[in-house]
Amino acid sequence: MLTSLLKEVSRSFYLTLRILPRPIRSQIGLAYLLARTSDTIADTEVLPLQTRLGALRGFRDALDGTGGPLTLSNFLKEQANVADRTLIQHATEAVSLLDSFEADDKQRIRSLLGVIISGQELDLLRFGTGSHGQIKSLKRDEELDDYTYRVAGCVGEFWTHMCLAHLDGPPPDADRLVAKGIRFGKGLQMVNILRDLPADLLNGRCYLPGEELNHLGLKPADLLSSERESALRPLYNRYLDQARDHLHAGWEYTLDLPSHWKRVRLACSWPVLIGLATLQKLRQEPILDASRRIKISRSEVRGNLVRSVLTYPFKTKWKHLVAI
Repeated sequence: MLTSLLKEVSRSFYLTLRILPRPIRSQIGLAYLLARTSDTIADTEVLPLQTRLGALRGFRDALDGTGGPLTLSNFLKEQANVADRTLIQHATEAVSLLDSFEADDKQRIRSLLGVIISGQELDLLRFGTGSHGQIKSLKRDEELDDYTYRVAGCVGEFWTHMCLAHLDGPPPDADRLVAKGIRFGKGLQMVNILRDLPADLLNGRCYLPGEELNHLGLKPADLLSSERESALRPLYNRYLDQARDHLHAGWEYTLDLPSHWKRVRLACSWPVLIGLATLQKLRQEPILDASRRIKISRSEVRGNLVRSVLTYPFKTKWKHLVAI
């Protein structure tokens, strides 16, 4: 069931999942499904804020084994996207799959989802009443860092602990690896935030902190106008640099993994390469035009995947896929 569900809801992640070593494949796959389900609950904007917050609490309680049966029928009928509808339709079954894992893995998945759901709840409380006419923003850089940890940095932490628990010959400095795994996740989320800035603004959300915008004489609503791009660029480029530095830590993380963890190293290399290529496009192209979404092409994605596989046998070439 887990494999078929993953294939239905995410072809791209399904491909990543297939390359992972068998001892960690199912745990990471289920964690992904559950996180996508909670994200779908949070993003069902047609339903009232309190309804979504209540459903997130109910979903977390179901994961912890402390709640009653999941009741998401009102969410199911509001899903226009086939993948999202599939996630909600099979939410109860996905939760029940937790019991197929040993106690330690079950707790790792529960802890991860607890952190992710806390980030989604904070996001709804901050932005749930925002709109195109009243844009709300994060206040300070500390809030941005906390948010990127809750929704993505914790995934790097979970991924690392899962590898350390189940794969042979772990690296000696586990704490250092975990710290880099957290930065890896934060970097990927920063790419999403910077790429999705125009769309988020239209939905009343600004993840660029208001305190930093204020230093430039800008308000979140000013960013609805492409004419303010030159004023925003210094701050935007600073966040691009921050995202790049996090992804460089992600590449160091990948290189620090034991060489015989080939499948994990390849699975980690792909989001680093794609994320860095996306950042390069964001440096070069207008970023306040809501009519276009900046992303690298499918051929560029495939090129990065093929390049990583072909150069892997050559240690020096593979190491220098990313220039740090």
